[in-house]
Amino acid sequence: MARKTWIVLALLWCAFFAWYTNLSGPLTPEEVEAAIARIEAQGAAPERVALMRDFLESDTGDDLVMINLIDSPAVPKPVPGLKPGETTEEVMDRYMEHMYPELFKRASHPIFMGTAAADAVDVWGIEGAEHWSQAAGMRYRSRRDLIAIGGNPAFQGPHEFKIAAMTKTIAFPTDPWGQLGDPRFVLALVFFGIGMTVQAFSKRA
Repeated sequence: MARKTWIVLALLWCAFFAWYTNLSGPLTPEEVEAAIARIEAQGAAPERVALMRDFLESDTGDDLVMINLIDSPAVPKPVPGLKPGETTEEVMDRYMEHMYPELFKRASHPIFMGTAAADAVDVWGIEGAEHWSQAAGMRYRSRRDLIAIGGNPAFQGPHEFKIAAMTKTIAFPTDPWGQLGDPRFVLALVFFGIGMTVQAFSKRA
């Protein structure tokens, strides 16, 4: 009984690890060029194209976290498709509801989210950065997953809701990064505890 339990737990953990971890390596030059071509086709400024090229070509193959600072208006900006009386939070939810399935499919998810408790207590070298509504960190399994989600044509319409729900925002990627609560590590500890419990009861029986 205990041996079968360990085997099942090991297989489940390996399946989770394979889903949660990028096993395809860094972006290939061909993938980078295809992504840059899509960005250029969207009419991006040359500066943004150059920035994205540097970001994609420096791919390590590891996961990354996008740090987001968001300032939301009290009332959402008027955009096509906005329903009467909708709040800023509801409009943002309408934008995110299209992203959640794509994020989950690619093992990407928030690692923290929070509402600002006060204006910035330290601002240096930048103007207009005193007030923010919330902050969030979004974990992406890889740069490949990030561009797949961002390049999905289905988001072109819902993206208007993102614009309606934000006054200003800053987003930048962090890589490398780490956290003690990595789900792969936590799940391994949980499965180890289950396995040891089953093994202990098996010996008593």
